[in-house]
This record gives sequence, C-alpha cells and structure tokens, in this order.
Amino acid sequence: MKQTASLKPTLQKKDRYDVMYKNFKWEVPEYFNFGFDVVDQWAEDRTKLALISIDRSGNRDRYHTFYDLKVQSNQFANVLRKIGVKKGDRVLLILQSIPEWYVALIGMFKLGVAPLPGTVLLTPKDVEYRVNRAEACMVITDMEHADKVETVKNKCPTLKHLMLIDGKRKGWLNFNDEMNKASRELSQKEIGRTSSDDPMLIYFTSGTTGHPKMVLHTHSYPLGHEVTARFAQALTKCDLHWAISETGWAKAAWGKLFGQMIVGATVIQWETPGRFDADGLLQAMEKYGVTTFCAPPTVYRMLIQLDLSKYNLELRHCMSAGEPLNPEVIRVWKKAFGLEIYDFYGQTETVCLLSNYPFMPIKYGSVGKPTPGHDVRIVDDNGKELKHNEEGNIALYLGDEYPPGLFKEYWKDEDIMKKSFRGDYYYTGDRGYKDKDGYFWFVGRDDDVIKSSGYRIGPFEVESALMEHDAVAECAVVGSPDPTGVRGIVVKAFVVLAEGYRSSEMLTKELQEHVKNVTAPYKYPRVIEYVKELPKTISGKILRRELRKK
Repeated sequence: MKQTASLKPTLQKKDRYDVMYKNFKWEVPEYFNFGFDVVDQWAEDRTKLALISIDRSGNRDRYHTFYDLKVQSNQFANVLRKIGVKKGDRVLLILQSIPEWYVALIGMFKLGVAPLPGTVLLTPKDVEYRVNRAEACMVITDMEHADKVETVKNKCPTLKHLMLIDGKRKGWLNFNDEMNKASRELSQKEIGRTSSDDPMLIYFTSGTTGHPKMVLHTHSYPLGHEVTARFAQALTKCDLHWAISETGWAKAAWGKLFGQMIVGATVIQWETPGRFDADGLLQAMEKYGVTTFCAPPTVYRMLIQLDLSKYNLELRHCMSAGEPLNPEVIRVWKKAFGLEIYDFYGQTETVCLLSNYPFMPIKYGSVGKPTPGHDVRIVDDNGKELKHNEEGNIALYLGDEYPPGLFKEYWKDEDIMKKSFRGDYYYTGDRGYKDKDGYFWFVGRDDDVIKSSGYRIGPFEVESALMEHDAVAECAVVGSPDPTGVRGIVVKAFVVLAEGYRSSEMLTKELQEHVKNVTAPYKYPRVIEYVKELPKTISGKILRRELRKK
C-alpha cells in the first residue's frame, strides 16, 4: 500500500524518542479520500481481513475483508446518490458497533458526504438539536432508536430521508433493500475527488456549559491518526486490535477506524448494549486471540476486580485513553499479565498528541511525550511557555505547520474559536505540567480543577491516591460547596467500594489519612460520599458535571 505520510523511523525498541520525533515529517497530498485511498487500496488483496463483528449474544460473528468493505461501501454510496444525497450534505448516524456502521461511513467518505456519528444514548431532544444545528438531510438508525427520530422529525425542516438498518417502517428506507438494488461499482473519476481540506466528519462534543459544539474535521484527518496507530498504539498489519468505544464518540475514530485500517490491522468489535460485561470481554479476547487492546480507565478498573489469572490472553500491547489512568490499576494489570498499560492523550478535536511508547520508561501517572508531528507545550494564558513543573495550559504550537489531525473549526461557533486559537497556539482547555525529563502530566480540564482555600487541586492526583487503597473500586473527585460554610469549595470524593467493604465513619477517616500521606495534607477529600456506581458516558468517561450537580 502506498504510504501517505513519512513514518520513518518505524517504531522499534532500539529507536530513541528524540530520533523518532525529529525525523518525522508530515506529507499531506492535495487530494485524499480514506475510502478510495486506504480501504480500496488494501482491498487489492481480497483476503486481507479488516473487521470481526460479534453480535449481542456473543455467540455469532461476521468477518469482513477490506474487499467486502470496498464493495459494500460502493453500494451504499450509490444508494445515497440515488436518493439525492450529495457531496457536502450531512447525515446523522445512530448505530451500535455493527458492520453497517463501517459500510455507511466509508460510503459517505467516498461521496464527500459528512457523517455526524451519534451515540445510541441520544434523546429525542438531542436528535432534534443535532439535525437542526448541522442542517442534516438524513438520519440512519435502527428500529430500537427510530422512535426518537419520529418524535422530532416534523421539527427538523432540513430532514428529507430516514433509513433503518433493520426492520421496516412506513416512511423509512430499508438498508438491505436499497443495498440489494445498488451497483457494486463506483468511479471516483465520475463522482469527483475530495480535497484534503474538504469537510469530512463532524463530531458533537459537550462542554461543561452550553450546547454541544460541532467539531469539523477534514479529509486529512485520517492521516493524523496514522501517527496514533503506528506510534501511540504501536500497531502493525498483523495485529488484531480491540478498542472499547461506542460508535458515537471520537474514540471510535481513534481506535476502530482510521489509523488501524491505514496500517492494515484487523479491528474487532462487540455489539454490547446495556451493562458492561467484563468477564465476557476477557473471554472474547481469549477466544479470538486479540493482540492489542485499548480501553478507558473505567474499563480497566472493572477488569481488575476479576480474577485475572483465569484468562489466557495473547496480548502484546495495552493502552488507555479518554482520561488519565490511575497508577494502581497499571500495577495490578502488570502483575496479572506482565504488560504495562501505555497511557496517551488527545481530544475529539485532535488525534493523539501525547503518548507513552514501548521503547521508553513509563512514569506512572504521566501521559508521556508529544507524538511525532505535534509540538505540545505548557503555556500561560498569554502564550508564554512555562518552566518545568509549572502548571499551565496544555497547548499545541501551530507556528510552523498545521497538523492534519487537528480539526478545522468549531463550525458556527466563532466566539469559541477565538478562545481556543490564540496567537500561534491551539489551547486544549486542559491543564498540566511538564517535568525536567520532558514527560507531561495531566492535571484536569480547566473547569475540573478544584480551587480550595487558595490552592489549585487536580482531581486526578486525589483519585489516584484513593485508588491505591484496597477498599476503593472506583472513585471520582470534584469541587463541592463546604458543608460548614467556612472554605467555600472543598474536595469531595464519590467512592464505589470494593467487594467486602462497607461504608463507615472509621473508613472515611482512614481514606482521608491515606490521601494526606500519599499526596499532601491540603488535597485530602474533606467530604466522602459512598455510591453504588458513578455516572458515566457509554464510552466510560466519568460525568463529573453530574457529580457536581449533586
């Protein structure tokens, strides 16, 4: 397959970080299309496996080669052409982790239609907002979620087409019926090429206030994720990769689509609605021989509650992203499987910006060093670079080159654009610091940092300290009004207890003393509330804003 970016030296243990970082150069062609230039290129080998999809029961699976995805995405592009959906149109896609999600996305990419991936947790109000905000002309979903669309379709003036992946309903197109009538051939010459700077994909990302923002990526975006896959995830074309992510989040683009298919790795996914099945996941990883694994910290925290000695896995490399991973989780995982968990960092707006690498020592709790092609710095609000160990804004320097994986804009949000792009920097909105060895440390979202009694306290450090205690299975830390009314805001911890422990005043004091000893006396949680579970997104991120409301 033709390389679209310069990726030498390749990731090997003998390589030094500084050599890898210095020698990397972006190569972005004027025209690029992930469907034609990646999927169809791999499809020249008709046996090359791209995707394994496990059904809800866990008992049945479907295998797709790159050639299968080429043909079926061609058919879907022709379905869209037939009904009048054209380049530049937007389509809301609400599907579980099933093959049709890939077919629809790749078909839209080929045609230049911009998908709006949406989580299955969207409410009717969410659907209405997204369709109207993006002026979408079509919604694709399944019978399970069709009622949400029906409820609001008359309030969406741009909405012209509705499609069901399964089942039939009046006024809706049926995916299989339309695919069966569509041609398997699609000429890029006939439909026209996509520029690397053309709109490709829009993600809605929520902040702590206001409506979700539209993050617009261009057709160069997948090239940025080649760095995510080759360097941060250390993938090769021989790997079977499993990334835990629901399809509505950008993590799916990070771990289940772009970089993985560019390097030729096989992706595995499981359609698992409802509660997370930790034992089922590990059994499936053992059954299919998964070699590389990426999951948010929440998933790892659930997995280490099991007897990990029961599972005979073929893993060679493990990763985590979404939010910082607590060091105690890494230690337990390594004891069970002999493998480190390599933490890395990025956003919906970016590809992987910071990462730990197999050829570098890990500093537990650090998100590593910048990925090739990205100049990440710690700066103050005026763009002045800060000294080692000084907390500031995590920012991406853009003075020399605009990396292809960075989003083009918050579409229709000029005010937010001005706050995020200042001078030569893109401000991520996250806080952190860099140590003397060049390792970056995440402190928290700027809105998550707790300001108490004159101190700035990052929730991650307190959470990591709590996780080291045997009584804590999960926890989340937020700022909360002081019950005594003395300090204004204090540190509050929500704790899910491990099996065999019960809440008590004695345990609360023990946890508080533990945090004082591990971190600093002023950082301990003055309030601890014991809960059965923490509120999370379907991809596993803790919803701290929900806890702050409490």
